[in-house]
Amino acid sequence: MRAALIRSLRDAVRSGRLAPGTRLPSSRTLAADLGIARNTVADAYGELVAEGWLTARQGSGTRVARRVVPPEPAPPRTPPAAAVAATRPAYDLRAGSPDVSSFPRSAWLSAARRALTAAPSDAFNYGDPSGRPELRRVLSDYLARARGVRAAPERIVVCSGFIQGLALLSRALHRDGHRAIAVESYGLDLHWSVLRRSGLRTVPLPVDGRGARTGELDRLTDVRAALLTPAHQFPTGVALDPDRRAAVVDWASRTDGLVLEDDYDGEFRYDRQPVGALQGLDPERVVYLGTASKSLAPALRLAWMVVPDHLLDRLLAVKQTGEWQSGALDQLTLAEFIASGAYDRHVRGMRLRYQRRRDQLVAALAERAPRVRVTGIAGRTARGARTAAGHRAAPFFQGAAWQGLAMEGPEPLPVPRGRRAGRGRTRAGRTGLRLWGAARSCLRGRPGRAVPGAALSGPLPTPGVHLCDNAP
Repeated sequence: MRAALIRSLRDAVRSGRLAPGTRLPSSRTLAADLGIARNTVADAYGELVAEGWLTARQGSGTRVARRVVPPEPAPPRTPPAAAVAATRPAYDLRAGSPDVSSFPRSAWLSAARRALTAAPSDAFNYGDPSGRPELRRVLSDYLARARGVRAAPERIVVCSGFIQGLALLSRALHRDGHRAIAVESYGLDLHWSVLRRSGLRTVPLPVDGRGARTGELDRLTDVRAALLTPAHQFPTGVALDPDRRAAVVDWASRTDGLVLEDDYDGEFRYDRQPVGALQGLDPERVVYLGTASKSLAPALRLAWMVVPDHLLDRLLAVKQTGEWQSGALDQLTLAEFIASGAYDRHVRGMRLRYQRRRDQLVAALAERAPRVRVTGIAGRTARGARTAAGHRAAPFFQGAAWQGLAMEGPEPLPVPRGRRAGRGRTRAGRTGLRLWGAARSCLRGRPGRAVPGAALSGPLPTPGVHLCDNAP
């Protein structure tokens, strides 16, 4: 008790709560107030007098010393970390949000140690714009067996994330005379922005229940390039129909065109065999783009492209014009991580984990929001939830956002401050609240983790609301 009293008084003086010159209660009074022995208070006062925090004089009592350690500045009313936490969603279902809490830290650290120990001296110098040869060799083998990609190591280019790869490709296409590119009629605005900033005009390509309507490409006489998500269309989750896969490759061959294949979540399929990469049908007309953002973590900033021979030199010329290089040590670590089998084990484990969460979420939605129809559930990173026709998207998502469930609509909707205070007032808003309840019931005890599903992006073929998830 004595030590606690000394500490409390010292802190009060240090912080300025007890100003210099302040007279303290007598030892008898303070002891009575605190319910402790008078000797305990007297001893505490005596020690603080000896340390110089207090002064004691006959007739004037015990006071705070005039010259003590300057008071510490008061902390801001809302520290930056607390301000961020106040608006952080309880459950994050937004685009680009894999479960980073499951990142294999120990296995990655072991791979990094082995890679650094074995790294050749040239790994610490300026690198090849194509990327480290160790990673390109490993990726060549992995992509062939896992995705059916036909990729010689010399045709693989490593980049810092999918967006950088898309920016490099679009600039190379512009240099090659392309002025327009077809894109699926709804997807990520960020992708379209990257293409436009490179000088390409984006032309919408309709999407239906069989994927992108590739037959429409023949009507676009000024278009010789297309960006597609054939294995798992973002955001609907449908795979490109086999006839349409053949048609788009034929179109590229006939028009001397090019297809950019975004294989953002090719490893994650649950109820059926994964759809092979489109690139395997014609490696000279399809550029394959893959990323570690979904399978491992976006923070790694590692992605790769498999580039046709006729485009490779132009692409590397663009890559050499600026700071487009990827960290060599991270590349070596990923190469070791894949070669050791740790990557395959991690993907298998995450596939099972995501499948369990998907099943829990679908069951909870069926119970708590029966009017919501879930679509696109065969893979991890696209999930649909369609409400009754006529419901506007904004109140639907706002109702969930006020309860701490982060989603995205046609425009990102941040989680408002004081999210617990709001209530959804519209029918769509109440649907959002039911989605919150469903997500909370299947994620209880795991705040802030991503689960399958969650972003609305662009118009839908039929009225309603669509949720999904994608990584840039």
